[in-house]
Amino acid sequence: MGRQVRVPKTAELVAGALRRQIVRGELEQGAALPSESALMEEFGVSRPTLREAFRVLESESLITVRRGVHGGARVSAPDPEVAARYAGLILEYKDTTLGDVFRASAIIEPACVRSLAERPSQAVVKQLREAVEAEKAALDDPDALVEAQDRFHALVVELTGNQTLILLAGMLRYIVDRANAAHVAEEGDNPEHTAQARKGHRAHVRLVNLIEAGKAEEAVKLWHRHITAADDVVNAAGPKTLLELLD
Repeated sequence: MGRQVRVPKTAELVAGALRRQIVRGELEQGAALPSESALMEEFGVSRPTLREAFRVLESESLITVRRGVHGGARVSAPDPEVAARYAGLILEYKDTTLGDVFRASAIIEPACVRSLAERPSQAVVKQLREAVEAEKAALDDPDALVEAQDRFHALVVELTGNQTLILLAGMLRYIVDRANAAHVAEEGDNPEHTAQARKGHRAHVRLVNLIEAGKAEEAVKLWHRHITAADDVVNAAGPKTLLELLD
């Protein structure tokens, strides 16, 4: 007996064709899709089939559909936040701990630091210094400071230019950033938290200096210690499920 091959539904084929146009940039962010009647004629499908295709794309956050006389479908660019939320649900389903997420970050981010420090450029250092200056300006505002520090972590990865790492690390940071924000909401006025936040800022400043000097090994060790310390501090505040952070 040969293996049975599943034949895609017509709606899935239509959704696939529109999906390819969106991800290739042939249909731009915010652009309105052609009218239902035009698409029905283009694909040779019925209105119910087309609307089923729309539901598929809407569930993937690739289009938004407004109902009514003045409604219609508009293109939404693929959103990393959607991927991050879904990844978070999978991790929650697998009983993944917040510490597990931090440890993954402690593997990915130091590797990015190494990449930057092994080939330091003034353009990279300039952006990192601007980021730590933004932190410095927010030292007396716990909410603004954690936001600026989270942005610095994201920037370290973004500056590698590796789109795959940027997406993977961004999915982790989506969770970590929310854990940090939750921690600040609970502990922001605590003097110990303030001391830890300022210590973190000093680590960021030192990292930029090490990257500029091309001291890759020292930079990697510093960043691994820094992320591990953040893991200890945030988790010490009490257990939180990933689902609670993503709600």
